[in-house]
Amino acid sequence: MSLAQPAPDQDVLSRRSTIAAALRAIVGVDSLIASPEALKPFESDGLTAYRQPPMLAVLPQTRAQVAQVLRYCFEHGVRVVPRGSGTSLSGGALPLEDAVLLVMSKFSCILDIDYENRLAVVEPGVTNLAITRAVEARGLYYAPDPSSQIACSIGGNVAENSGGVHCLKYGLTTNNVLGVEMILMTGETVRFGGGALDSAGYDLLGLVVGSEGLLGVVTEVTVRLLPAPEAARALLIGFPSVEAAGQCVADIIGAGVIPAGMEMMDRKAVVAAEAFIGAGYPTDVAALLIVEVDGPEEECGHLAALIEGLSLRNGATEFRTSRNEAERIAFWAGRKAAFPAVGRLSPDYYCMDGTIPRRRLPQVLARIEALSAEYGLGVANVFHAGDGNLHPLILYDANVPGELDKAEAMGSDILRLCVEVGGVLTGEHGVGVEKRELMPSMFDDVDLDYQARVKAAFDPKGLLNPGKVFPLLHRCAEEGRVHVHGGATRFPDLPRF
Repeated sequence: MSLAQPAPDQDVLSRRSTIAAALRAIVGVDSLIASPEALKPFESDGLTAYRQPPMLAVLPQTRAQVAQVLRYCFEHGVRVVPRGSGTSLSGGALPLEDAVLLVMSKFSCILDIDYENRLAVVEPGVTNLAITRAVEARGLYYAPDPSSQIACSIGGNVAENSGGVHCLKYGLTTNNVLGVEMILMTGETVRFGGGALDSAGYDLLGLVVGSEGLLGVVTEVTVRLLPAPEAARALLIGFPSVEAAGQCVADIIGAGVIPAGMEMMDRKAVVAAEAFIGAGYPTDVAALLIVEVDGPEEECGHLAALIEGLSLRNGATEFRTSRNEAERIAFWAGRKAAFPAVGRLSPDYYCMDGTIPRRRLPQVLARIEALSAEYGLGVANVFHAGDGNLHPLILYDANVPGELDKAEAMGSDILRLCVEVGGVLTGEHGVGVEKRELMPSMFDDVDLDYQARVKAAFDPKGLLNPGKVFPLLHRCAEEGRVHVHGGATRFPDLPRF
């Protein structure tokens, strides 16, 4: 693993058996995992390039158990890493050698569905797609739809503020969550928001959504349900260049059209997805747009015709409209399977996540192509074109010495580019460990200091999900812990804050 993690606390490691016995007494014999073999499945999350088995893993079944585990760890100085389904692509649930991995997968119940007020109360281990399946018979659905929605959990969605292909019109997790119940590191239970559309006072719910498990452990989530649209059509549009497709995206938004979803894939991704799924994608195009319009049937027809005109003006060589629901689903199936499909192109790939202003799409994509040539690594581009959320997939072979390092370096250059053109480091995957050391490219010392203070207000000992989001050197200096060896500190020329 090339990214450094916080140095393990040797005192905690020496107390491993005592800690295990105490936690076993709280959650039961079957819910504590301690053997190296049994811990193996938990050594990584969706960012599989980095692996580290946890000291212990616990799988609580009740809120009381979660509170007791956190309180014990707080009182005994033990670090805790929360984990949902383990699908994080930024290393957000990467364990630590001296930490307890708190696995929330047993919290998998839908507690209440209020059809009249269009909301559901669910536990954090409920999968994203399960909510929609539970309410679709009544004509409702849960809007956020990450590509991993069949596996990713609502708790993880809250931690990373996940989005998906329909986030352009319907928003990310933060726009669809009404309230959370959360247990702090001290074992105290707090609630933010609820069934109402808005809450008085500070927007602490907005602070929690996207906080990457740094502030507390979510044990209950109230989500907004939406009525299913009367009609929906998916449009498949092929272009001779990525630049033309990018300009079409800008023109569609500029015309005042807000599609339900608008995704772009380059030729590499299109060819891989078509071979994998057989969705009917044209494989002779340089870029493919998938645009969905929804609403009343008449409105869908009007918008589809408008988008067709804009597409032809930008040189589209292919334009198809889904003829039925099965074809619409097939159009999206290829896009949603694009990540695993790219596995056909390379033994390994590194999935990036950055967001840029839409108008900079052509410039950024051209620069990514140049970086690909510079590093000698292929790239397949798949992204949420409507809101500028890029997902370049950097192709490499981990069996070739140095290729992972090159992929990481190239990924860092892409993310710095996103910030340079007025964008941000992440759109929906979070910072985790992956982008941690790039935070100073977007935030200055004052920004990071205030973020660290917010973290300390919720977690005064810094025991919850350490090693994530904040650059290690910055955090150590913040907390007054700078490593000294031979009478000297590392990087003596850097200012300490």
